[in-house]
Amino acid sequence: MAQVQRMSRLMVKTLRDDPADAETLSHKLLVRAGYVRRNAAGIWSWLPLGMKVLENVSRVVREEMDAIGAQEVLLPALLPKEPYEATGRWDEYGPELFRLKDRKGAEYLLGPTHEEIFTLLVKDQCTSYKDLPVILYQIQTKYRDEARPRSGILRGREFQMKDSYSFDTTDEGLAESYALHRQAYVRIFDRLGLRHKIVSAVSGAMGGSASEEFLAPAAAGEDTFVYCPSCDYAANTEAVTFPGGEPADASAHGPVEVLDTPDTPTIETLAAFLDVPASATLKNLLVKVDGEIVAVGVPGDREVDLGKLEDHLAPAAVELVTAEDFTGRPDLVRGYVGPQGLEKVRYLADPRIAAGTAWVTGANQEGKHARNVVVGRDFAVDQYLDVVVVEEGDPCPKCSTGLKLDRAIEIGHIFQLGRKYADAMQLDVLGQNGKPVRATMGSYGVGVSRAVAALAEQTADGQGLCWPAEIAPADVHVVAAGKAAQTELALSVAEQLGEAGLRVLVDDRAGVSPGVKFTDAELIGVPKILVAGRRTAEGVVELKDRRTGEREELPVAEAVARLASARG
Repeated sequence: MAQVQRMSRLMVKTLRDDPADAETLSHKLLVRAGYVRRNAAGIWSWLPLGMKVLENVSRVVREEMDAIGAQEVLLPALLPKEPYEATGRWDEYGPELFRLKDRKGAEYLLGPTHEEIFTLLVKDQCTSYKDLPVILYQIQTKYRDEARPRSGILRGREFQMKDSYSFDTTDEGLAESYALHRQAYVRIFDRLGLRHKIVSAVSGAMGGSASEEFLAPAAAGEDTFVYCPSCDYAANTEAVTFPGGEPADASAHGPVEVLDTPDTPTIETLAAFLDVPASATLKNLLVKVDGEIVAVGVPGDREVDLGKLEDHLAPAAVELVTAEDFTGRPDLVRGYVGPQGLEKVRYLADPRIAAGTAWVTGANQEGKHARNVVVGRDFAVDQYLDVVVVEEGDPCPKCSTGLKLDRAIEIGHIFQLGRKYADAMQLDVLGQNGKPVRATMGSYGVGVSRAVAALAEQTADGQGLCWPAEIAPADVHVVAAGKAAQTELALSVAEQLGEAGLRVLVDDRAGVSPGVKFTDAELIGVPKILVAGRRTAEGVVELKDRRTGEREELPVAEAVARLASARG
């Protein structure tokens, strides 16, 4: 059956200039090539070309999910409040959650993810161990009220996601379901043509134990990850942990010495004033954890990773202190805080702040710092947490080689959730011995719309988009150079290609110059471009590979046969 789309009848309007608000390559090109259009901040319409690409990504995802025995369902996006209250996520999600009320005052949310609802579905449908294991999935619109939606479809408030959930009766079964998803995700991203890395990750608000992210390296990525050039170690920066410092002999240090250090409220000014390395100083960051002031100590040459800190303390809310928080607290001297003598302030420290080590730090007096402040002698650490920002060159946790940093787009995430949601929803099935067995769960997501943007970022060139064949909106873009005979040949070739089973986009627009048509073909990014041009009268067309730029002139029959064979 012919699969031919004429551009004269296609709703597409290409743009010569980048959108004024576009920052990333994918944002610029997807708008310019007529794939998407903006409705509001973080809200996008998918146009006909964009829908074809989005559907192709969804098709690959479906095929690989079906291949592991997963079953597709479709749950609502509008969800009741109660299940999310039961798991605590109604509050934990904070301002990212879209909340609303119906006309009767009942509270609902727009689903950011569906663990609770899938758990209730399985509780309703599966009552015996014989009903498990089961893997369910959907491709659904998700909603998150991003504070700063940007980068086009990369960071939207409404987006397409495949989320799947496994339900098993044993931890061994969960591990097997997790492994099945991991393998399926590798196949999905390989078929899509996405370069990707699998990295260790933290579970965050999702909960659970094992967690890995699939990241597509790209300059536009909002995730930073580390990898080791010598071994297979890779991790999200928030998941990297390092061994603590070596304990020291506290008796080797003299007593605390208070120093006059005027105008030194920062580590840089202090280190310069005392002529000591920043690494010898102790930086104390004050934060509020669910409203309680907490101090976080790290070596002065490092920064606190607030994302890591939030993950360690979740579900508590973490925020920086403000000037008002110092009011009525004489023990907290802004710019000169030290852990010794703090009153009613919990002290958290990076493991590098080891027992018995001595530091230069604030003296809790304006314009003064203290030397020889010793851990365990002069102050106590309430809890050690690895919270420093990872830096390039930090030692690999596996082999000690200096780590490398890179940017990436998160395209997938897999979690071994365990029984967090099953416990909240009382998900039990009848076991072989006739006693209830609590189910254990996994949760697995693929960013379907994000995959489109990630592919655009990774594969585009100076002329425009350059889609991999698996997800391109067409297999061949036929261009009629402009004259009537050229248009007639282009339409004939397009029909022949369609009858051979290829998806064809044919530019038969009248009144459009050949230069504009050629520019649009490069911009739209179909893998093969076939031109009915100067040798039309001889029945010869030009075949161009969009990615390599290679061209050759072929008789129509040979061109059709070659393209059909390649599609094969």
